[in-house]
Amino acid sequence: MATTRKTSSLTGIKSAVKEQAKEKAVAANAPEVVVANEPHVHVQKLDKYGRAYATGKRKNAIARVWLKPGKGKITVNGRSVEVYFARPVLQMIVNQPFTVADRANQFDVDILVNGGGLSGQAGAVKHGISKALTYFEPDLRKPLKVAKFLRRDARIVERKKYGRAKARKRFQFSKR
Repeated sequence: MATTRKTSSLTGIKSAVKEQAKEKAVAANAPEVVVANEPHVHVQKLDKYGRAYATGKRKNAIARVWLKPGKGKITVNGRSVEVYFARPVLQMIVNQPFTVADRANQFDVDILVNGGGLSGQAGAVKHGISKALTYFEPDLRKPLKVAKFLRRDARIVERKKYGRAKARKRFQFSKR
C-alpha cells in the first residue's frame, strides 16, 4: 500500500508542477511551449582565444588539451609529440582522432599531461583530442563516436587484496 501512496503523491506533484508551468506561461502572455523529445543540438565551444578545450582520461593519466586551427603541430608538455611519445605505436594512438575525422595537419594542439605511464597518457591524449575536436566542429561527433573515441576507457588496475600476493595471485601452497 505504501508504494501506491508514493506513486500517487508523485503524480500529484508532477501534475502540480505542470499546472504551475502553464499558469506562468499564461501570466507572461506567452504562447504555451510544448517540449517534445528533441535530440540535443551540439554547439561549438571555444574560449576567448578561439581554442577548444577538453580533458581526456585513461587509467591514472589526465590530459588537458587545447585545439586551434593551424598546421598540425602537436606539443606535449612543451615537447613535440615525436620526442615525448617516442614509440610509433603511441604516436599512432595520438593521431587516430585526426585520421578518423579526416583532419590531419589542420589543427595545432597544446597538451599538458600528467599521471600514469606513457601508454595511459597516450590514451588520455587521444580521448582529449577527440572531445576537443567535437567542441571545435560538432559535426565530427558522429564519426568519432562510431570509432568509440569519445568514451572514457574505464579499465584500471585492480586493487591488491589482503591474503593474496597481488590482486588475484595466491601465495605458494605449502603442504608441510
